[in-house]
Amino acid sequence: MARPLRIEYPGAVYYVTCRGNDRRMIFIDDSDRKEFLDKLVRSCNIYNIKTYSFVLMPDHFHLLIETPHGNLGNFMRHFSITYTGYYSRRHNRTGHLYQGRYSSVLVDMKTYLTALSRHTHLNPIRIKGMKRKSIEEKKQRLMDYKWSSLHGYIGKKQTRKFIDYQTVLEEFGGNNDNGRRAYRKRIIADISEPLEVKNKIIGQSLLGKGEFIGFIRSNFLNGQRDKELPSLTKIHKYHAQEKIIETIEKETGWDLNALKTDRGIMRQLAIDLLFRKGGLSGSEIGRMMGIDYSTVSQQRKRLRLKMQNNFNLNHILERLEKNIMGSQFDRIDRH
Repeated sequence: MARPLRIEYPGAVYYVTCRGNDRRMIFIDDSDRKEFLDKLVRSCNIYNIKTYSFVLMPDHFHLLIETPHGNLGNFMRHFSITYTGYYSRRHNRTGHLYQGRYSSVLVDMKTYLTALSRHTHLNPIRIKGMKRKSIEEKKQRLMDYKWSSLHGYIGKKQTRKFIDYQTVLEEFGGNNDNGRRAYRKRIIADISEPLEVKNKIIGQSLLGKGEFIGFIRSNFLNGQRDKELPSLTKIHKYHAQEKIIETIEKETGWDLNALKTDRGIMRQLAIDLLFRKGGLSGSEIGRMMGIDYSTVSQQRKRLRLKMQNNFNLNHILERLEKNIMGSQFDRIDRH
């Protein structure tokens, strides 16, 4: 499994998850949960951390936070040690409380902050026992669950001082009654319309669009080799994919949605370029295009046959390759 990146800079936003060792409980009762939140607040004050949302589950927790000073590691180290010390003393235990290091995803705040806020709050109904429950039962479970920041987003009387509600609620009309009603309405809609976020995370480490990925690559990943940090491979591929599709759209007018529905030459060209110039595997291209990986191989083979005596097609491909080569991204050129 690729080792996740650890990138820190002032203003970085992270989605942090930490699980109990061997998936054991990290909260025995409400006294533990209250102490956990007290220590979270203290650590946030010490390291100047902004908290956008949280949820405490029996064997793990989720945090959506911003680090104005670029100090996630120091904050999490302090926070983890203080709660572990408390838990060990209270429950007369030794050894590790958490399962290795915490997991952190670096987040494109402009694109995914509100989605991750909702994703965090929906965790209480994502457990196995809730899968077969009705929409109304899931809604009741969510509204009754008190160990998350949700209640402050849907009711002003239940706000917590250490949560930054303003930033997320701006998208819903502001930090006011209207904004809270709109947020509540959206959360309820999310119960029946699954909010997909995890499948958009790149290399276990990044969640964002092309501009954000480009910023991270250019500022923090230069000089690191893929085999030293396997997560980089996925990031490079994602950036290459963005540039290739962008070039195809600019040159031909075909965007990704149009390429997915095409059954002819344009999809074949895109598949070939993604494979040879972007370094994507057949499976990765298949998932991107919504087709089976074996179809990817067939499409490339058909393109090669068509190109044998087709000057115009060769010219189009050469023009696309030339413009892609002019783009600034790391290529994995394969034949």
